[in-house]
Amino acid sequence: MSENAVQYTEDNIRSLDWKEHIRMRPGMYIGKLGDGSAYDDGIYVLLKEVLDNSIDEFVMGHGKTIEIKIKDRMVRVRDYGRGIPLGKVIDCVSKINTGGKYDTRAFKKSVGLNGVGTKAVNALSSQFTVESIREGKVKIASFERGELTEDAPIADSGNRNGTKTVFTPDESIFPNFHFKLQHVEKLLWNYCYLNTGLTIHFNGQKYHSDNGLKDLLEANLNDAQRYPVIHLLGDDIEVAITHTNAYGEEYYSFVNGQYTTQGGTHQGAFREAYVKVIREFFGKDYDAVDVRSGLVASISVKVMEPVFESQTKTKLGSNEVAPDGPTMRTFVTDFLKTALDNFLHKNTEVAAEIQKRIVQSERERKDLAGIKKLARERAKKANVHNKKLRDCRVHYNDTKDERAGDSTIFITEGDSASGSITKARNVNSQAVFSLKGKPLNCFGLTKKVVYENEEFNLLQAALNIEDGLDELRYNKIVIATDADVDGMHIRLLLITFFLQFFPEVVRAGHLHVLQTPLFRVRNKKETHYCYNESEKQEAMAKLKGKPEITRFKGLGEISADEFKYFIGDNIRLDPVVIGKEEQISDLLDFFMGKNTPQRQEFIIDNLKVEKDEVNEEVVA
Repeated sequence: MSENAVQYTEDNIRSLDWKEHIRMRPGMYIGKLGDGSAYDDGIYVLLKEVLDNSIDEFVMGHGKTIEIKIKDRMVRVRDYGRGIPLGKVIDCVSKINTGGKYDTRAFKKSVGLNGVGTKAVNALSSQFTVESIREGKVKIASFERGELTEDAPIADSGNRNGTKTVFTPDESIFPNFHFKLQHVEKLLWNYCYLNTGLTIHFNGQKYHSDNGLKDLLEANLNDAQRYPVIHLLGDDIEVAITHTNAYGEEYYSFVNGQYTTQGGTHQGAFREAYVKVIREFFGKDYDAVDVRSGLVASISVKVMEPVFESQTKTKLGSNEVAPDGPTMRTFVTDFLKTALDNFLHKNTEVAAEIQKRIVQSERERKDLAGIKKLARERAKKANVHNKKLRDCRVHYNDTKDERAGDSTIFITEGDSASGSITKARNVNSQAVFSLKGKPLNCFGLTKKVVYENEEFNLLQAALNIEDGLDELRYNKIVIATDADVDGMHIRLLLITFFLQFFPEVVRAGHLHVLQTPLFRVRNKKETHYCYNESEKQEAMAKLKGKPEITRFKGLGEISADEFKYFIGDNIRLDPVVIGKEEQISDLLDFFMGKNTPQRQEFIIDNLKVEKDEVNEEVVA
């Protein structure tokens, strides 16, 4: 053995306490960390973990109101449920595998069954305080990064029963984090849609729903619906359905009030059962793709002891509705065979509209059959001979690789920018697709153009999204263009491509815009990269004297070594988000229609050129 060999002895073995493990491996408990730009960043998971406890109280019939305040990064959640048993308050927020939800008599169909949720919030917060009020008594405990700092004795209280939790995410875990209003609002609306009768007050605003998933679908529709929403209610299941003229499918699925953004067995069962019921109702063996084209649907199920595929509970893995109960497939299919079939027989105008949409999709698909075959052959041949795609090793559809969630593809303009990013990228998880000139403005065109246009055809093939998102190869699709008028125009052309033909990519949160620095400020000792005028002024003040200031005019001017910093741990991405009040057709008409002066004004106004636009979000 060489003298430099690492010794492996008992001294190398150590045990971590609960908070140390959570802080060392936060991703195991709350998914990705992030700075709050994306809806699934860790700070929203912390909020959700606290809220889930309050929701479970409501579901069990205790407390119809929840109050939430977020100010200066501090979060306060107050419910009016039963309150945590006073003698177990500290245990419930600081001992793993401790909680009332292991007792199914108290919480029959709860989301938080693993006893980890609030412990993770506690460990990952710089300050965490829990207060429980029960039957005229109150217990308060405070922590810092999971360490108990205050254990107040039980005292008298004249306040209503319930639990109040106050926490501030730890900035050493979540650097430069900020709560985005629209992400918090989406989370709160979903809670209200799934719990009719619940009222949430957030920073002075009231959130309440009377019609459940029907309200959810109508609030999130981004295209004109072909017929009024079909709303079906059953024991432990609720479904809402409609169709638009958009391509693809769109689903909002939930389990015990948890938004399963990646679907799971319940969503798969619904997709399968819907096709089966429609075929039987019309007595025709329609292709499943045609039956589901333009479908917008939401399904919510209540499950005993749900099994999720990760701690963040974004995908349901349970195959049964309850121990010794029916399979998820049987449960959903039996419900739709009765409820949806009855509805269609009673509402023949809706049934006729559904059939028209199926026939429309069938006709379009057959028209494309020939050209699609040629396009696939061209794409296969091109991938062998050209260098448009510099692929990575790990892909999003590789369910066996835990790094799949990091898979990213950068869509760049020009060889210089793609060359620098290619040299700087992480070859395991980051791919680069190089555009040749400006993409075609596809506004108002049919999907035929995706196969006829070489750039679009190769991009579609690289992403593997021809038949939907099931085989999408990259979790993040990142548009990387210059911060000038031409770059902004290319950005809008690419966003138009996705909104026109693959809106599900945008809705599912996969499309982003790369932020790159506008300035480099440095002296002999330090270098600062600044994304706006405000950051430049701060850097100049820190370095003092007369630092060297470089204004980057394009991505091609940024070296590969510098790109390593911008697309690594310090990457800044703006998610492309569709506002719930906007229809895709109206957005496309504004961005790419015949309103040239208004579009030019929008491009110029939204350029991040020497403007202080910290935390601005791209809203498509």
